Amino acid sequence: MIDVTLIRDNPAYVHQALAKRAVHVDLEGFLRLDDDYRHTRAEVERLRAELKRISGNIAKRQRAGEDAADLRSEATAVGDNLTAAETKLAGLEQARRAFLDPLPNLPDAEVPAGGKENNEVVREVGRRPEFGFAPKDHVELARHLGLVDYERGTKLGGSGFWLYRGNGALLEWALLNYFVEAHVRDGYEFVLPPHVLTFVAGYTAGQFPKFADEVFVLEESEQGPARFLLPTAETALVNLHRDETLPEMELPKRYVAYTPCYRKEAGGYRTAERGTLRGHQFNKVELFQFTHPNASDAAHEELLGKAEALVQELDLHYRITRLAAGDTSAAMARTYDVEVWLPSVSAYVEVSSVSNARDYQARRGNIRYRPRQGKSAYVHTLNASGLATSRLVPALLEQHQQADGAVAVPDVLRKWIPSGVLAAPVPA
Repeated sequence: MIDVTLIRDNPAYVHQALAKRAVHVDLEGFLRLDDDYRHTRAEVERLRAELKRISGNIAKRQRAGEDAADLRSEATAVGDNLTAAETKLAGLEQARRAFLDPLPNLPDAEVPAGGKENNEVVREVGRRPEFGFAPKDHVELARHLGLVDYERGTKLGGSGFWLYRGNGALLEWALLNYFVEAHVRDGYEFVLPPHVLTFVAGYTAGQFPKFADEVFVLEESEQGPARFLLPTAETALVNLHRDETLPEMELPKRYVAYTPCYRKEAGGYRTAERGTLRGHQFNKVELFQFTHPNASDAAHEELLGKAEALVQELDLHYRITRLAAGDTSAAMARTYDVEVWLPSVSAYVEVSSVSNARDYQARRGNIRYRPRQGKSAYVHTLNASGLATSRLVPALLEQHQQADGAVAVPDVLRKWIPSGVLAAPVPA
């Protein structure tokens, strides 16, 4: 949620920042609403104090055996005015939230304006693989090597699902274990959260109410999905400290989680969406931090470095992209994408988004820290895929394929796949 004080103090800045996302709202109208809200809230507080004063005087007269009929009449009148003011205040508060809740986060100053066409490549790492043979695409390789069963995945779950089997399942499990072990070694606490979350979890993450139609809903309510399948572990992790005030000395809090991710949107038959590149369910290891605002930028660079290190250890060519405002998730102030090269489509595909939400999610979830001196303040929240596998596996298969049709296994994964190679299964 955007800081209302910032809207009051600098509406021109807020207008310009939202315009970078092509979001245009009536800030002047909101400020009039907000002014009415503040005046009404003050009136409610005044009337409550007045009613308390009158009630105290009534009690004094009763103890003294004096008549208090005039005060009771006055209390009734004040009570009626208070009820009317409270009703008005509730309506104004609802109108304020209806305006504020859908607003996206304000992009950082260095974030380019516009959509994905304005994304900026920060750097490319490594060299694109060159083959002395006709390379295969990841779908052909996965079928030939018996790694992914697309047809039976569709038979079990419908369009947009697949299943890993044999060495494919081992490869998937090796990646997930490698990621988790690396992050735990770096001091992140391992969490296995519920896969079913409540509305307030989606609201805190910034997905509800605006993006409620993008999740698999298990139970509906008047306000939106009462229970839903998590689209990413970030949605669970950001809620770990909802409605809590953390001692400053405990920051940063670093978490790593593994979950399947469930998305309503899935791919089609285009080459860029085939196989496991886009589906309704995929596996991901997620990193999350609650930090002091002053440490927020350093934490963002730390998370980016961790995601990069994993890709480097897998010996993959990749690049880092700074997303433009319109391509950055609504809850985030800035995002770097780690994108691996996929030879079959001559394009880079994202395997990690590394994002800083600043205090946007903390305001929605009332997540604060208390300094040694002074008032409590909102933490900053950050997240990164560390990593997602559904696009990483295709890149591994294509970039590490050999002339004989086998695929070399990166050294860091040979702890789980000792053969060091993914070869076609031998017929029984």
